[in-house]
Amino acid sequence: MNTQPPVLQTTGLTKRFGAAVALDSLDLEVAPGETVCLLGANGAGKTTTINLFLGFLEPSAGAALVDGVEVARDPAAARRKLGYVAEVVALYPTLTGAENLDFFAQLASERVDVASRDAILTRLRFPERAIDKPAGTYSKGMRQKLGLAIALMKQAKAILLDEPLSGLDPAAANDLVAVLRETAAGGTALLISTHDIFRAKDVSTRIGIMRHGRLLAMIDPATLSASELEAIYLTHMAERAV
Repeated sequence: MNTQPPVLQTTGLTKRFGAAVALDSLDLEVAPGETVCLLGANGAGKTTTINLFLGFLEPSAGAALVDGVEVARDPAAARRKLGYVAEVVALYPTLTGAENLDFFAQLASERVDVASRDAILTRLRFPERAIDKPAGTYSKGMRQKLGLAIALMKQAKAILLDEPLSGLDPAAANDLVAVLRETAAGGTALLISTHDIFRAKDVSTRIGIMRHGRLLAMIDPATLSASELEAIYLTHMAERAV
């Protein structure tokens, strides 16, 4: 068990849109070096959770904290400690990968050290010569890795990833899972939203099953086979569907 203080934490975190409850009293912690996957269908509350951590939404109740900073009270300070990798990483297509990294570093008031940049890219298995090619020529897997590089270069304590494996071919997905494991092993806290049960098992320390804004279960994937995990997930979905 990880005994370090959590980098990401929610207490009773709730988000309502009128009468609709998008997130219902979520209690969650992610410690340094942990990878927690939130698993569920569309509308489960996964992306809402990430948006509340990023300060893109105001909570209706409860709190989200990043390294002890309450997001709603100081969203800018919380975001300085975070990296974010969207399902589709937004890059400037006519700029090279290196130019994109420089641009996003400037936005974070950081200066790019080329040696450190290259070490991060090597760690992420980013193709060596691709960094000087236009980002518009990149595959989705390369875009995801460059998004991770941006987060690591700002020395983010936690990285939020929204459906990072969606649309990747099996080889690219395997490679990204390996990269995410190595990133967590370096002490970064990872919170990942996904539909993919089997990749969630491959990459995560813990898996939270969500439905209709509620966290139904938190599971240690190391104790289960992929088929057992799938059975638990389907049982939770069926119980709430009747």
